[in-house]
Amino acid sequence: MKLSCQEGLVPGSSFAEKLKNLEQYGFDGVELQGGQLSNPEGFQERKAALADSPVKASSICGGNGAEIVHPDKTRRQKCADALKQQLEYAAELGAVGTITVPIFNSNDRVPDLSPWKTRAEIEQELLLSMLRQLVPHAEQLGVAILLEPLNRYESNSLPQQKDGAKIVRELDSKGVRLMSDVFHMNIEEPNLAQSIRDCGDTIGHVHLADSTRKEPGSGSIYYRAVFAALKEIGFDGYMAFECGLTGPAEEVLPRSVAYLRECMTNLKSTPDEA
Repeated sequence: MKLSCQEGLVPGSSFAEKLKNLEQYGFDGVELQGGQLSNPEGFQERKAALADSPVKASSICGGNGAEIVHPDKTRRQKCADALKQQLEYAAELGAVGTITVPIFNSNDRVPDLSPWKTRAEIEQELLLSMLRQLVPHAEQLGVAILLEPLNRYESNSLPQQKDGAKIVRELDSKGVRLMSDVFHMNIEEPNLAQSIRDCGDTIGHVHLADSTRKEPGSGSIYYRAVFAALKEIGFDGYMAFECGLTGPAEEVLPRSVAYLRECMTNLKSTPDEA
């Protein structure tokens, strides 16, 4: 298992300086901002800096609109086109893939057409249809769309890990994987470790934040059990910080990395386990 961090959390006047700080803090990877990559200069800056750094691109987050199941066809297609471009960025930069959610909660959603079909059923069928158009491109490039379930307060489209895993399993392709965010799981899952075990065959990337939505170690999530479950399923990919920080990054990030490294070397399934 490898630790990564979103580039926006890291101090530095340039992307190269951010990578040096990440290396110093103990990270293995960096999660790239999708919006920065859409600028040719931003893409080239990141490509050049990554070529000279032991810190590798883990993933891409943001910048694709997150409207793959929007009721407006034009907006759906715009999101799909952005994802397709980001998959190409991921392949060129050596990242696992790009993260997306079906859609955020808003009034601008497909209607509930019960008793024919509920909103959730319509959105999931539409999601499958849209992803089937993108999966061959991802497969050809050797990267993946990383599908992220969010908690009910942000999106009720795929609230639990099992909902995202169902989509991934139905598509049956390495071109789409589950993105497991520990913060959202802490809200929606009765047992984080068991959810990881149940969906282990589909997980391709992980986001890290504590119950506070700040850095790991600042709240109540029992990371020893999370890592024990990830080890049990054979996960050896990246886990990226996506969180706020309780203090200055240069103090908080290395402290949190040290905490997580210790959790990874002292795995326990429950807090009471000897």
